[in-house]
Amino acid sequence: MQSASPKEPVPASAADTNGRQRESGYPSARSLLLTLLGEFVHPRRGEVWTGTLVEALGALGVEEKSARQALSRAAAEGLMSSTAHGRRVRWQLTIAGEQLLREGTERIYGFMRQVRPWDGRWLVLTVGIPESQRQLRHRLRARLTWLGLGSPSPGLWVVPEVGKSNAVRAAIEELGLQDRAFAWAGSAISDADPTKMLAAAWDLQDVEKRYLAFIDQFEGLNAPTPQDAFVNQVRLVQEWRRFPFLDPDLPSELLDHGWPGPRAAATFHDSHDRWHRRAQAEWDRMDEGRASAADRHACPADIDVRKIDVRQGAGGGRLGDAFPARSLEVRPCRCVGSANNVPGGTTIRRASSAGRPLVRWT
Repeated sequence: MQSASPKEPVPASAADTNGRQRESGYPSARSLLLTLLGEFVHPRRGEVWTGTLVEALGALGVEEKSARQALSRAAAEGLMSSTAHGRRVRWQLTIAGEQLLREGTERIYGFMRQVRPWDGRWLVLTVGIPESQRQLRHRLRARLTWLGLGSPSPGLWVVPEVGKSNAVRAAIEELGLQDRAFAWAGSAISDADPTKMLAAAWDLQDVEKRYLAFIDQFEGLNAPTPQDAFVNQVRLVQEWRRFPFLDPDLPSELLDHGWPGPRAAATFHDSHDRWHRRAQAEWDRMDEGRASAADRHACPADIDVRKIDVRQGAGGGRLGDAFPARSLEVRPCRCVGSANNVPGGTTIRRASSAGRPLVRWT
């Protein structure tokens, strides 16, 4: 195989210009947010500032309003919760959010990592759900598709990997479909060509086109700056995480030609390794900048009010004078970076401790 010539980095706000149809169009702010959470937030104790996410999504071409709406939606779905720090907000992943990202990470990074020998057996599942229960049908399809199953006909699901039986059972139980589902494993009863059944269960031609487009987009792609590495890595993961939904990772015995999946997987892991260090450093730069700003304006409750720096506008007081605690009233800082002008001409400037409260002369 000839080596590809170096390519320019993917523009942060560029739309998909090669004309191919994506699974759900250009990635939404919510979709990119989930990629950021899985790639950068989940490995860092699941905490992040609003400003960090807004800046990171901005580098990917997402407007601030859309970024904040995506955050609100993630919170409404129970994936994140927030804590106010003065005028700033710190987000934390919930237990449900951590579980979602952990399972997604395992599936995305484990996908096509191992070549498994095939014993010729299939796992077959039938589930009867009325057409009227569309939401339940959609949830079942999403879960089984994520596990690699395909549906060659209504109500019938197949996968050439019997080892997925436990995961399938767990999905059925989670949806409360134990009484409607039947499953069994075995070999095909004839040596007939399975091509028609495979074509009915999965759109392999479309998957192959997507793999080739993925290789064309990322193989040999350059990242001259840390921000380029960050943008490229997010785009890379964003594109790759679609494939576990699309490709059942069939054994080579069922594929009749050189399938591009393994080459695409190599492109993903090689590119990710090349960009990982600089992309993570760029994230740390964005997040540490927000953290430093928050620290400068933090308002902890344990301020020592005996050490308040004041300047008395009418004279008689000096910067740095200490006053008894009973003569001062501490209240939360709501005006970052400014002083508090209070009656009597006294201007409270800053606390000499690590905090920055506003105080009122009493």
